[in-house]
Amino acid sequence: MSIVWQKMATKTFILTSDERAFAAEIRQINRSNPFTTQRIAHERAALGDAFIAEKPEWNLDGPAPGFFANVILLERKADAFVTRVAAAWPKDGGVPVAEADLYAETVVFWLFHRYAARFDGIIQANGGAAPVNFYASFRADAEKHLQLPGLTYLEEMPLPHLFACLFQVRRAFYHIYRSLAGRSTPIARLRAEIWQSIFTHDLDRYRHTLYARMGDFATLVTGPSGTGKELVARAIALSRYLTFDPKRGSFAGGTDESFFPLNLAALSPTLIESELFGHRRGAFTGAVVDRLGWMETCPVHGTVFLDEIGEVDAAIQVKLLRVLQTRRFQRLGDTAPREFGGKIIAATNRDLAAEIRTGRFREDFYYRLCSDQVVTPSLREQVNDSPEELPLLVGLIARRLLTDPAEAARFAEQATAWIEKNLGAAYAWPGNFRELEQCVRNLLVRQEYRPAGPLVAAGAEDWNTLLNRGTLTAEEVLRRYTQQVYEQAGQNVEETARRLDLDRRTVKARLTPVQ
Repeated sequence: MSIVWQKMATKTFILTSDERAFAAEIRQINRSNPFTTQRIAHERAALGDAFIAEKPEWNLDGPAPGFFANVILLERKADAFVTRVAAAWPKDGGVPVAEADLYAETVVFWLFHRYAARFDGIIQANGGAAPVNFYASFRADAEKHLQLPGLTYLEEMPLPHLFACLFQVRRAFYHIYRSLAGRSTPIARLRAEIWQSIFTHDLDRYRHTLYARMGDFATLVTGPSGTGKELVARAIALSRYLTFDPKRGSFAGGTDESFFPLNLAALSPTLIESELFGHRRGAFTGAVVDRLGWMETCPVHGTVFLDEIGEVDAAIQVKLLRVLQTRRFQRLGDTAPREFGGKIIAATNRDLAAEIRTGRFREDFYYRLCSDQVVTPSLREQVNDSPEELPLLVGLIARRLLTDPAEAARFAEQATAWIEKNLGAAYAWPGNFRELEQCVRNLLVRQEYRPAGPLVAAGAEDWNTLLNRGTLTAEEVLRRYTQQVYEQAGQNVEETARRLDLDRRTVKARLTPVQ
């Protein structure tokens, strides 16, 4: 299509109608969540008939990121667009603001993909801690295409910040994609939720304002036990914004040592406080030296992960609430206030609303934690959505256990066949991915797997069928119903006992398989 030059109030319309439409879609791609169908729709609109639709949507595929066919096509088209428009840019800079903005957005897209492989190299090597040897090249490309007459993009988005934002986007995509395996819709939705936890729903606002404030927002990850809540927390933590110093040629800090996980259920209250806040010598028996806690050790770009937050006692809840409210804390045995500069992510499989009603969890603490929430799906949800998810995950576990790809594939087929024959398609997988992993390990060692509890069917229809047939004994009904309530209560014995009005020892006995 020939270029039409039009003059209006000394402004030159430099883009063709096709280029304008393409750049508008690129702008939407830049601002969209890459793990949503909306992103795919913008790719399709940008490429038109060239869009490749034979394979599954890439945001449902897994587990490793790469260069996807449609992204490669978009990059090539953007390269041609940037080259032509930059060459045709008028010397007086008289380009309408709308067209200048579309051009700048396309340049940003082009820069991101031009340097994506080099960003990946930094991520894989050290997470960003070592010097960056290609910033000079990036700066030359950016200045050549974004410092054109009349173009003000770099006045609002300084180059070091733009570089840091693009690196963060690539890092977030990398960690989210590698942390979560699966092609089901629940997993794609979870990836999208993690992305939103990192960048919010408005990426444009994030990169202009919120990038430096996300540590102020705690994230609460909930979901059944064994569904990868720590993987979610780690993906968020390793994807936080890192400032870039062009003089030193490096980022403010790497991400390899910026994640501080603490399982609160595994420690006594005193040890929890010591681990989190540190202590002065003599603060308690055994405190023979001063110790820094993770709240003090954690850098500004770091994250403290509080696993099993529903297990912590009220006194520690109060201290953590103060950190969330004021960003301040004190070491045990000390009165000097100290600042916490990082981010807090908490996780639990408990129903915190029920814990609040029983008085075991503070309501004010809960509302400070849940400014951002992510819910992990159960394995049963994933398999219900996509039956092929189970063999895919079995294959993934097999490849981790067996270094020989051919042997891993052969074993994965055997393990999947055993599961289908002995557990059945309706098995509930109460332990979720963690249980599946142990199942595969058992099959590798012993060629059998014995579930910890009764084989509870996944759907209400299966349960009702058994009841209608009248083939269950009273003891089997009690065991199955107890197991069902146990799963609904987040696999918490105390909560199950409360809901069933039973002693916890009775609940535990019913959850134990009959020998």
